[in-house]
Amino acid sequence: MTKIPRVYDNLSHYLKSNKVLLIYGPRRVGKTTILNDFLKKTKLKYRLDSGDNIKIQHILSSSDFDLIRDYVADNQLIAIDEAQKIPNIGLNLKIIVDQFPKIKVIATGSSSFDLAGQVGEPLTGRKNTLTLFPISQMEYSKLLSRFDLKNKLDEWLIFGSYPDILMTNDKHQKIVLLTELVESYLLKDILAFDMVKNSKTVFDLLKLLAFQIGQEVSLTEISQKLGIDYKTVARYLDLLEKSFIICRLSGYSRNLRKEITQKSKYYFWDNGIRNALISSFNPVDLRDDVGKLWENFLFIERLKKKSYKNIYGNNYFWRTWEQHEIDLIEERDGKLFGFEFKWGKIKSTSAKTFLDTYKESEFTIIDKNNYLDFIL
Repeated sequence: MTKIPRVYDNLSHYLKSNKVLLIYGPRRVGKTTILNDFLKKTKLKYRLDSGDNIKIQHILSSSDFDLIRDYVADNQLIAIDEAQKIPNIGLNLKIIVDQFPKIKVIATGSSSFDLAGQVGEPLTGRKNTLTLFPISQMEYSKLLSRFDLKNKLDEWLIFGSYPDILMTNDKHQKIVLLTELVESYLLKDILAFDMVKNSKTVFDLLKLLAFQIGQEVSLTEISQKLGIDYKTVARYLDLLEKSFIICRLSGYSRNLRKEITQKSKYYFWDNGIRNALISSFNPVDLRDDVGKLWENFLFIERLKKKSYKNIYGNNYFWRTWEQHEIDLIEERDGKLFGFEFKWGKIKSTSAKTFLDTYKESEFTIIDKNNYLDFIL
């Protein structure tokens, strides 16, 4: 299959002297591939290492300038894959970019909650951050026409868009690969840092969330079903967010008495991962959850687009006690933009209430006819 163009294929656009280029993202989304492809083309003299290497861990966690000087030597670029596995990596990267004139550094990391925590403060003003997600429709549109994208919509909804999944046309192999992703990689970062004692409980939590896409989630109800403390549920949800498995959407309110904001909704960064968790790969026309898959797909593809195109703003959903609901509200430049995701030909019953409540806002129904404009 033809190589899928990635939004960050040319890292030279983002690489600056005496700054660290951080590339975050879930496991298996192509961070290492992008790094290696760039290194094959660069004319810079570079050194590439992995955070898995114990010797490299020792050097780049030592804060020993003599050790680090010998390591950098006369290289113009230092590239470190899986950098989150190196203790105190942020402080040691700071030493490199501060002490070696014109040096360039790239570090990739799959575990945002750990790598971000390590590099945030030490590298203040010394880093540029890119976040890579599973393949976006925006990226795939460089290969396929709009007609072909629409023809493959059912595939996106069921199997998601991890690179390995998209590179095979065999349905059985897609299921095998997704199952391996879930069983071997999904919780690897969290478990590696000993933040979760019981992986079964986390998988049970994820399965509960998989059935509640588009619905407000009660932490109290989940804690009762799983038999664990409310605070533990909240901590697990936070870790799952930071490890790029789920994404939280909060309720919007200007403190009007009719609005509800206490609970959040949770979406999965990939439809295929969601379906693999509940072992459900039936075709779209045989499913009773296609509305959930559609909502998850559109919300996540919209987030990818906004991230890659640097569209800034806040995201919410909106619901009232009278059961009026808007799936997504974007707050940009002081204005509200409401969107409802409709799989079938269903009229919105909430648009008028929303527009009457927020006079200066805009509202759009996103369906199979116009969704590509929304995510491309």
